[in-house]
Amino acid sequence: MNTDTLTSPAASAASAASSAASASTAPPGSLVRVADDVYAFVQPEGGWCLNNAGLVAGGDTAVLVDTAATESRTRRLRQEVARVVPGGPDYVVNTHFHGDHTFGNGQFVPRAVVVAHAGTRADTEEAGLGLRHLWPDVEWGETPLTLPTLTFRDELTLHGSGVRTELLHVGPAHTANDVVAWVPERGVLFTGDVVWSGVTPYLLMGSVTGSLAALERMRALRPAVVVPGHGPVGGPELLDATESYIRMLQRLAEEGLRRGATPLEAARQADLGAFAGLTDAERLVGNLHRAYAELEGLAPGARIDVAASFQEMVAYHGGLPACHA
Repeated sequence: MNTDTLTSPAASAASAASSAASASTAPPGSLVRVADDVYAFVQPEGGWCLNNAGLVAGGDTAVLVDTAATESRTRRLRQEVARVVPGGPDYVVNTHFHGDHTFGNGQFVPRAVVVAHAGTRADTEEAGLGLRHLWPDVEWGETPLTLPTLTFRDELTLHGSGVRTELLHVGPAHTANDVVAWVPERGVLFTGDVVWSGVTPYLLMGSVTGSLAALERMRALRPAVVVPGHGPVGGPELLDATESYIRMLQRLAEEGLRRGATPLEAARQADLGAFAGLTDAERLVGNLHRAYAELEGLAPGARIDVAASFQEMVAYHGGLPACHA
């Protein structure tokens, strides 16, 4: 299974969990300038479905990197973008297929062309609106499934006068086909969910080893500003912090397999040390499922049982994980 959808047992577990997990909403996101012509749309506190987006507005071409999960949050994003680009973006880039990054596509077409990796388009179509079923109490609003109409395989450059946005396929990492957006003239890197800031990474649908390779490739770009998929904007230290978590994950997986512990048992027994304060710690269970599978020979990005893992994350958390979208 490679979508945001759930099989019936996992859906039942989610709906049976306390609705308090999504009873409150986080503050609205805001657009902040991070370099000349480049902006980050940051949504606090960066947890489930509270993703970041980005805007490159150099000259006659505007590029929006990712959208938002709900109708109201995407409307907020659109309003913020309109302060810089009154007519709206010319392109919307989806860094990967998850609904928090794609559900808002429909609010920017037909003016904007939606761009993604070819595999992301296929995964978006397959996943549909399944993410909405995980947190039925969230006010999702109207989020029509809007697929990319321009796809690529390796690299694609969107040219504006004086500034380029280079789209680089770096997956499998967070998913099988992650793309990052690099603005070389400004030293700004939009990482999608390959990099996280103060939030637990999530690798279940991607790859542990692939994530490390992606981080190394991004580090070689020498970015000055790093806009992660979730959490506060930073610099290259965010690459280092994400890598450190993944190295810890590898050690936990190797030790857990040696002891014969299940991923859930290994997660419950783990000493997270410096990572204990990260938001959404329950993702460790899913990450261990992927790490175990790769140690046992599963190819990076290959399909894995998402639904069963989510059930175990609910068990680890003691209820449905919080979503404040």
